[in-house]
Amino acid sequence: MFRVKKRIVVAALSIVSLVACSSAPVEDPTDAPSNFSGECAAFAQYGSLRGRSVNVYTPIVSPEDQSHIDSFKLFEECTGVRINYEGSREFETRLPGKIDADAPPDIAYFPQPGLLRSLIARFPGRVKEVQGQALANLEANYQKVWKDHASVDGKVYAVPVGASVKSFVWYSPRAFTENGYQIPRTLEELTTLTQKIAEDHPEAKPWCAGIQASNGTGWPATDWLEDMMLRTAGPGVYDQWVSHQIPFNDPRVVTALDQAGNILKNDAYVNGGLGNAKSIATTSFTTAGLPILDGSCFLHRQASFYQVNWPTDKKIAEDGDVFAFRLPGTTETDPPLLMGGEFAAAFSDREEVRAFQAYLTSPEFSNAKAKVTGPGWISANNKLDPSILSSPVDRLSYELITSDNSVLRFDASDQMPGSVGTGSFWVGMTDWVSLEKSSQDVLTEIENSWPKS
Repeated sequence: MFRVKKRIVVAALSIVSLVACSSAPVEDPTDAPSNFSGECAAFAQYGSLRGRSVNVYTPIVSPEDQSHIDSFKLFEECTGVRINYEGSREFETRLPGKIDADAPPDIAYFPQPGLLRSLIARFPGRVKEVQGQALANLEANYQKVWKDHASVDGKVYAVPVGASVKSFVWYSPRAFTENGYQIPRTLEELTTLTQKIAEDHPEAKPWCAGIQASNGTGWPATDWLEDMMLRTAGPGVYDQWVSHQIPFNDPRVVTALDQAGNILKNDAYVNGGLGNAKSIATTSFTTAGLPILDGSCFLHRQASFYQVNWPTDKKIAEDGDVFAFRLPGTTETDPPLLMGGEFAAAFSDREEVRAFQAYLTSPEFSNAKAKVTGPGWISANNKLDPSILSSPVDRLSYELITSDNSVLRFDASDQMPGSVGTGSFWVGMTDWVSLEKSSQDVLTEIENSWPKS
């Protein structure tokens, strides 16, 4: 839900700022080896690409861009190709201009499938279909849902890069143990736990939350609605809502937002260590969960990437200072998972561009990226070596997102038209909190903002 939202937290902040751009220099790769052996054996499929280059354009800027640049190094060294990486905080506004000027990048990273679809419609034939090894890898190494989200009219236009699980609630295992609290298995049990914490700890609040994110203020609240939609209305209705087959203010959407409001708009339940319910609108999402550490708050709903915001001296584990559990559903059956991620689309058919897109779908890329990034990044590639993931939250996320038993749905706002997904939806959710507007009124305003054509 955030047009760049749900990646690693710090990266999300960089993206939603949308005010500048940066271009990162890349050292010349070494000459490609005369034969593909040793650690280069896996790259033989790409052949020698010596003397060629691929331009990559993304919304991921310094310092988060460095792990991407580093993850390309072995591909460069083994094939001889040069990857020129450029990150821009104005990615969404500058990319259409590049295409208009007939100077698109070879590869672009899209945090929102909705933006990709809009460019496919606006510039017919410019975004190239995924073919060859990249398509084969996508079909073999990823859940079908990832291919679906990269497709338009049955044609595949992009491949996944990174992924995140959003349906998490952060908590203190120590606080739960000391108070005899159990991980809730249903939304009803979550409500009971919330009430119990409020009764046991009048000096604190059960929940803490924040939706302030510079130019992206409001996106964390959209995740709350999306998660509740998946749980109270189900994946089928969720899909209809995302594609506007049902109105944005359908009664089932109102019910889901009211469910979120039972927590977020209740001064008895929020905002632990930070203020009252209205303070959610002015609290940065990056610091909103920290009151868990001093006992001012017990629960914080946020994605897997939130782990990068905990102090480095805090242990993230089931027996640590903080950990996360899956936001429960209406029954004890595993609920759907809300997820996010970015996709790489090609604007060129050159051999080296196709090879790089195929590399992004390979286990070699996923493993390299996980190694150089550390905690807070996973891939949905089922060939990734999970032993590389150093964080237990990342290992849990990877297990969930690659399981055949998981029902996955991509962030709704990232799939919607930009004027809604990163416009009226964000604004409406902020007004819902700060101006105490009703669920019905806010959802009706967003419905009225939906593009008519």
